[in-house]
Amino acid sequence: MLYAMSQATETPVIEFRDVAYRVDGHEILDALNLQVRRGETLVLLGRSGSGKTSTLKLVNCLLSASSGDVLVNGVANRDADVIALRRSIGYVIQEVGLLPHYTVRQNVGLVPKISGWPPDLISSRVEDLMKLVGLNPDLASRYPHQLSGGQRQRVGVARALAADPEILLMDEPFGALDPLTRDELQREFLALQQSLQKTVLFVTHDLREALRLGSRIALMEAGRLVTVLPPQEFVRSEDRWATAYVRAFGGDLGSIADRRSS
Repeated sequence: MLYAMSQATETPVIEFRDVAYRVDGHEILDALNLQVRRGETLVLLGRSGSGKTSTLKLVNCLLSASSGDVLVNGVANRDADVIALRRSIGYVIQEVGLLPHYTVRQNVGLVPKISGWPPDLISSRVEDLMKLVGLNPDLASRYPHQLSGGQRQRVGVARALAADPEILLMDEPFGALDPLTRDELQREFLALQQSLQKTVLFVTHDLREALRLGSRIALMEAGRLVTVLPPQEFVRSEDRWATAYVRAFGGDLGSIADRRSS
């Protein structure tokens, strides 16, 4: 089984500084301070309503912080060109979000096309990415409804990688898949991350997935950051929230964390 070796540096690519996010006076996030290092996969772990997805959406300005700063490569994203920022960040969600009237080829090549890439370069990029994510070239002319769930998710990953972004935001990308397909795509993600070394912010509520994929795990509870630890340390942590998560999932979690770091 493949487990990625982290080659992350200490340089923060994404940084949250005293970030709060409120909706109608309700605190969704409070006093969030967190750094995502270059080349790492930082997993945001927590129950539904803990603030994981809101944190993710603050990075590419799908949401705006009520206070504090979200920085991407040292620049507060409120001062950035939002369109340019979003095009520079790959975004993968559980529902995939493919355009139903576009073929696989058109979906994968969408961001390069609107960014002005020449057609021959787009075609070459789409072909390379389909191979990279394990999609048969014969699928390029099909539409999303003609694909399996696993194939659609692979197209979503390929589309997120199309313009070669430095950052990937992944929101429960494998959560709706059957266990075998989910396991297969987790393996493929690890292999991709080994070769591409993107900076990834990954949301999940599944501790096993977090241990398997994450360089570090950031546990969130009720809109607050509880702890940030590497997988091995998370499993053995005495923090009460981390301990509760480990107890809830049970099984031999230590072996997953050990393999992740080997």
